[in-house]
Amino acid sequence: MNLSAILKAEAVKVIGAASSKKRLLHDLGDLAHSAYGLDPSRVVEALLERESLGPTGVGNGVALPHARMEGLEDVRGAFILLEKPVEFDSIDRQPVDLVFALFAPQDAGVEHLKALALVARTFRDDSICKKLRANADASTIYAILTSDQGMQAA
Repeated sequence: MNLSAILKAEAVKVIGAASSKKRLLHDLGDLAHSAYGLDPSRVVEALLERESLGPTGVGNGVALPHARMEGLEDVRGAFILLEKPVEFDSIDRQPVDLVFALFAPQDAGVEHLKALALVARTFRDDSICKKLRANADASTIYAILTSDQGMQAA
């Protein structure tokens, strides 16, 4: 599996700023709606429910919000680059500017875990994060995320 299997070019967006973590989750809901036809309010509700279990800000300016949702057949992803980072209750207490959300079918097992592991490995690569932060063009960001960089899920 690679990111091109779960991420559409239409699901990549650059946003100047989000006023809060909740506003950012609403932006993700809108992006999931426009790219995949998902109900934006259900997306936000699912992401907020997952965040209530513990924040998905993994450190170094990266957040990986994710949720299982009814009505999905495959794992889907959405990416937002924030030009101005937002507080996200991250483990390192730093604001986030790279946000990759995953949406998985309610009964997804291994595929959801593989996708989450792939995304986590991708964003642990400092060179990829630097490239993403250096570009404000959604199509360039999509190319960076989906280029074959040897990132394969286990």
